[in-house]
Amino acid sequence: MTQTFDMALIQRGARLRRSPYFDATLRAGCRSYTVYNHMFLPTRYDDLHTEYEKLLTGVTVWDVSVERQVEITGRDAFEFTNLLTPRDLSKCAVGQGKYVLIGADDGGIVNDPVLLRLGENHFWLALADSDVLLYAKGVALNSGLDVDICEPDVSPMQVQGPKSKEVVRRLFGDDVLKLRYYWFLETDLDGIPVVVTRTGWSGEVGYEIYPRDGSRGVELWDRVMDAGRDLGITPTGPSDIRRVEAGILNYGIDMTLDTNPYEVGLGWQVDHDQEGDFIGREALARIAAQGPKRKLAGVEIAGDPLDLNMTRWPVHQGGRVIGFVSSAVYSPRLDRNIGYAMVPTGVAELGTRLSVTTPEGERGAVVVPRPFVDPGKEIPKS
Repeated sequence: MTQTFDMALIQRGARLRRSPYFDATLRAGCRSYTVYNHMFLPTRYDDLHTEYEKLLTGVTVWDVSVERQVEITGRDAFEFTNLLTPRDLSKCAVGQGKYVLIGADDGGIVNDPVLLRLGENHFWLALADSDVLLYAKGVALNSGLDVDICEPDVSPMQVQGPKSKEVVRRLFGDDVLKLRYYWFLETDLDGIPVVVTRTGWSGEVGYEIYPRDGSRGVELWDRVMDAGRDLGITPTGPSDIRRVEAGILNYGIDMTLDTNPYEVGLGWQVDHDQEGDFIGREALARIAAQGPKRKLAGVEIAGDPLDLNMTRWPVHQGGRVIGFVSSAVYSPRLDRNIGYAMVPTGVAELGTRLSVTTPEGERGAVVVPRPFVDPGKEIPKS
């Protein structure tokens, strides 16, 4: 096997973990990795616009085993998990998933995982990039609740794109096509125990496969690739172009511990009237009553195509800095630069004119609705 990427560029020693699919990603020609949840996340195999087109028209495979699971079990697992999130989990059935926020006592966002309810008192949290395992253990320490919290041997991959349905049908049979958006089934593939979910980070039709035996990761990868060979299945990194089009936020930049749900357009996640208690309840009630002082607005940025921003770009109005662009990228299908800007609430009104400092100089910008594509999520639900 010829390595196409020199891991010594981003690794020294054995501290950072490699996924069960790592050798397969090298073999497939991965050209770059980033570090996410103390692991290597493949970010690119080809030109990013080429990968975007493959996602829109075919089927792509992503190694997202960096979505580490926090598993919560025990007699009080429901009460404890409900405590972590402002979303009312009594509305989540066994076999169902939910996009949730993990909250801090001041209303800040600790993480935004996909939650899977595998049993009445059995939950997985598929994490974005922050240490929720440590946070959950800290919350549990003096909670008086009977829970067991661990990181199980579970390393998801995503199969995304319009042809993903046929790939998973070939792998798991017709029953998998009956899955509703954000539901899952437990099954196996050639003796590899897996959970298959109707979820994804792409805004396209997609599935995630959660194997429960990491020793068979490369074997699972090869089976998935074989199932889609004639459909042009292609390994890619997660598509920032597509996720910004879809209005999907990236934890660590679009939302952080210093932001609250109302600032980033996720106030619908907070169920104030639920019976169960949750961390940050008083703070979030106060923010909801007063209204947020700033908001994450959708913006279009004028001029030639821009690369995905590597830093926060200053946003100006009236000659002064009033906020920042958290994510921005050129959308080929819209033929414009789109992104998110954190600005004062009064400035977040649709049609507001702004100025953004980019690496290519000052650009005009305007506040527009988000998501930029498919606001009703008809594509991933189809």
